[in-house]
Amino acid sequence: MKKSFEYLIAKRYLKAKRKTGFISIITYISIGGVTIGVTALILVLSVMNGFEQEVRSRLLGADAHIRLRKYFSKTITEVDSVLKIVRGTKHVVGASPAIYEEGMISSKDRQHATVIKAIDPKTAGMVTDIAEKMKLGELDFTRKKIGGRELPGIVLGVHLADILHTTHIGDVVSVASIPKEGGLFAQPRIMQFYVAGLVEIGYYEYDKVFSYMSIPDAQKLFDMPNGVTWIEIKLDDYELADEVKEVLVDQKLGYPFFARTWFEMNRSLYSWMEIEKWGSFVILSLIIMVAAFNIISSLIMMVMEKTREIGILKSMGATSKSILRIFVFEGLLVGVIGTALGSIIGYTLGFAQLYFGIISLPGDVYLISSLPILMKWSDFFAISSVAIFLSVVASYYPAYKASRLVPVEAIRYE
Repeated sequence: MKKSFEYLIAKRYLKAKRKTGFISIITYISIGGVTIGVTALILVLSVMNGFEQEVRSRLLGADAHIRLRKYFSKTITEVDSVLKIVRGTKHVVGASPAIYEEGMISSKDRQHATVIKAIDPKTAGMVTDIAEKMKLGELDFTRKKIGGRELPGIVLGVHLADILHTTHIGDVVSVASIPKEGGLFAQPRIMQFYVAGLVEIGYYEYDKVFSYMSIPDAQKLFDMPNGVTWIEIKLDDYELADEVKEVLVDQKLGYPFFARTWFEMNRSLYSWMEIEKWGSFVILSLIIMVAAFNIISSLIMMVMEKTREIGILKSMGATSKSILRIFVFEGLLVGVIGTALGSIIGYTLGFAQLYFGIISLPGDVYLISSLPILMKWSDFFAISSVAIFLSVVASYYPAYKASRLVPVEAIRYE
């Protein structure tokens, strides 16, 4: 492909030795600034993507992609028929009944608020990874004799168990329901359980408050015979949650059912992570803007140095637009070279961290052994576009001033 003479001259100016070596140094600093800015942006966004993926995988492993329930907190009594409809829906790979209620849990000397999640151990594994996250004991609520009494089992989040000082299998806890009716003098229902296991989801807010029991025990505790509060659903692709939700609620089940997706259940967390990511993108783009000011400086001095050459080019028939393009190409080349180097360095460092775990994390603080990295081509494209755009914008003013030089005066003063 034939290249324009403006591009060829711009390339020659970039490579040529200058009368004033200081101009070359500023040009190299500009390329270095763009390189550092692009590298920093790629690494920071990749690390944020890695942490976001880690948080999402843990939350989706502990919770469903979609939760289905009735309006006004009404109990779902037609569980089997609803499960049949849900499981027959496209993209659904698992569905399980559940009960979510709030209560108080206490040991011999401690008590704490808890979110009680009642599950069916036979089908819960189709929706969540709770069985795989057990740190102690098993996901088994079978009644056992503890201290001469037959008690049902309960599984506690590791941090909740630590708060209650019930970190051993067989420890006894009492769970009290919070009365919803009856006013101030209503009596809570209280049941005793033995600790059948400890689970660590990996998300502190869950492990601190959640406790798990069987559905029959929860129905007895909360006085809701033959019913559940939620149907939990897992999909083959969590990004299709909104689409499947619409099919279930609007087309198949209808009122009084409604559903919440994984994003809606954790909207504030995911929104915060997204804002943080793009906030960092904007802030770190200032590094590239500093490099853009260097581009302006180097091009202004280059225009001053090349005044005679610009005059000669104009006297030979070069138009003002051609002169403008030469110096815009100059800024573009600086941006492209810096962006290419930054992308290569950023990808190399990200690849090294991803496969070799160069930066490790303390195992007693984090559940992951090394800094998570997730590189996305969309981030590379966005960063490269911003870097090149700022480089071109920075070069426009010096290029415009060069294009306005009068040929006779440019040659006369030389």
